[in-house]
This record gives sequence, C-alpha cells and structure tokens, in this order.
Amino acid sequence: MGSYCMEDEKPSTEFADIQGQELEIVTHLLKVFQGIPQASRRRVIETVSHFFGLDTDHGSRHTERPDTRQPSQSDEPPPTTAGFSEDRAISPKDFMFQKQPKTDVEKVACLAYYLTHYRDTPHFKTLDISKLNTEAAQVKFSNPTVAVDNATKARFLVPATRGNKQISSVGEQFVLAMPDRDRAREVLTQNRPRKRTVRRESSGA
Repeated sequence: MGSYCMEDEKPSTEFADIQGQELEIVTHLLKVFQGIPQASRRRVIETVSHFFGLDTDHGSRHTERPDTRQPSQSDEPPPTTAGFSEDRAISPKDFMFQKQPKTDVEKVACLAYYLTHYRDTPHFKTLDISKLNTEAAQVKFSNPTVAVDNATKARFLVPATRGNKQISSVGEQFVLAMPDRDRAREVLTQNRPRKRTVRRESSGA
C-alpha cells in the first residue's frame, strides 16, 4: 500500500502516537475518506467496526471509550416511581384491590379517582363509572345513578360541565388515604363542612 504525501496534508495530533505501519494505514484512510460524503464515511466505519467486533463512539479511540462513555451513562438518574399514584400501569382491578372500598359510595370515589389519574378522564358520567366498575371485576351497583348521587352528597364528587361529574379534593384525599380507614375518616373529619349559625335579632320593646 502506497503512502500518502505528507507534505500535502499531515495527520492530526490525535494520531501522533501511532507509528510505523499503523500511521501509514491511517494516513491512507484519511485520504480515502476525504473523497466520500459524510454519510458514506459513517456507514463504512460502522460496517468495518461491526465486521471486526469493535465498538465505535463516532471518532473516539477505543482506548478512551470507557472513560468518555461511562460518565454520561452514570450521570443520568435512573427512572423512579414516586409512589402508588405514579404507577400508570396498574389495572383498575388491582387498584380497587389495593384500596379495598366497602360501600358503593367508596367504590364510586375510587373509580372516579382512577378515571381521573389513570385514564385521563377528569370529567365523566355515571355510565363511565359503571363500565369501569365492571372492568375492575367489582360487584355491580344495584343502582349506579343512586350510587353516584350519594357520592356527590358525600362530597366525593362535584358537578362538572355538560352534566358530567368530577372528583372533589375531599374525594381525592379520601382515596389516597385508603385502605387506611383511620386516615380516611380523619380526612372526612377535617373537611367536614361547618354549620352556619343563625343569629336572631332581638326586637325592641
């Protein structure tokens, strides 16, 4: 293999430690690669590297690769799951099993929470609650409309637009507290509406 004229173009300092036959090969390759498009250069490098079982890093020498690649991989924080509410893969059946609702009103609250945070459906109708209840393998509501109305009276649901319902802040806190029923009752106690006191004005004599 003939050597490339060094007076026209000298190899960069990156190859200063390459001597003898290696320097001659590298110099020749530089000359060849200058005559082909960038995309072709990449394909040639990848093909040759794959053939010889080498791992390339777009121009980095393999002796330096462990130092240049590893930091970027180790610096990336591993994906974390912040908690139960972040597990987007949980099924409605597993969700209801974890929450353990005992009444129809509690079931409606849990189903409403699931629709909101796991199905991206913050506004829903009674039919949506009923369908999700079936999907979660729960006992059917004897009267879904009554169950939803009672959940609204319990302040777990509030009206939304176009006749829909949405879960309230009390409902969300209640579902998050379950299955710890002591905490769930505490949520209701802390959010109990205050009774209005009516002042009677005394009539003058």
